[in-house]
Amino acid sequence: MSGGVLSRVEVRPRARYDDGDWYWQVPAVGQLQREGLDLAPVTVLVGENGSGKSTLVEAIAAAWKDGLTAQVHHWSPGPGPDDADLHRHLQLIGERPPPQGGCFLRAESMYGHFGGIDASENLLRSVGGRLNARSHGEGFLAFMDTRLTERGLWVLDEPESALSFRSCLRLLSLIVALRDGGSQVLLATHSPVLAAVPDAQILQLGGDGITACAWEDLELVQDWRDFLTAPQRWLRHLV
Repeated sequence: MSGGVLSRVEVRPRARYDDGDWYWQVPAVGQLQREGLDLAPVTVLVGENGSGKSTLVEAIAAAWKDGLTAQVHHWSPGPGPDDADLHRHLQLIGERPPPQGGCFLRAESMYGHFGGIDASENLLRSVGGRLNARSHGEGFLAFMDTRLTERGLWVLDEPESALSFRSCLRLLSLIVALRDGGSQVLLATHSPVLAAVPDAQILQLGGDGITACAWEDLELVQDWRDFLTAPQRWLRHLV
């Protein structure tokens, strides 16, 4: 399945890299290296901590940012020093020239990113007032809501950490609006709500690499369903 602003991600055919770099040992990244990765208008990455979700989305976001000529202020800082090489090895196949809208947001850098917007009079007007004067979740949704008409690639890394259940539903509706407006969304999440975006491509990352999966078959959906049905069956092993 492919389509949208960014249709496919590959490792450059003649890229020079050290096979000993830690990220190649992550099964999901290793599969990307061998097979490439096709993306849909909405692609959702799920998996346990350490499965490679953030490593992939951060590298793709950094590689995409390198090709932009405008609005780079809407892209939070990319990979840290340990990840810095991976995005340089990626080849992104999609629209040329790339649409300039979209953003990269990850939970741990959101406050600093919004602080930069709040410090700019022009950017501040575009989002309807100071983002960091609101709750974390309200600021995030306001940022998204004011930019729905800017077509581009939206890369979101675990945004649910700022959001309540109802706010996750609101974000899901914004993701659908972005897709319907011609944008593309790449989302890494632990939220069964956000993973339920209608018609999204869902990819489960784990020890076997990257596997396409239906929402109802996801481990995180099954675990949440089991816990909410009978929490004591889980808690008795913990407390």
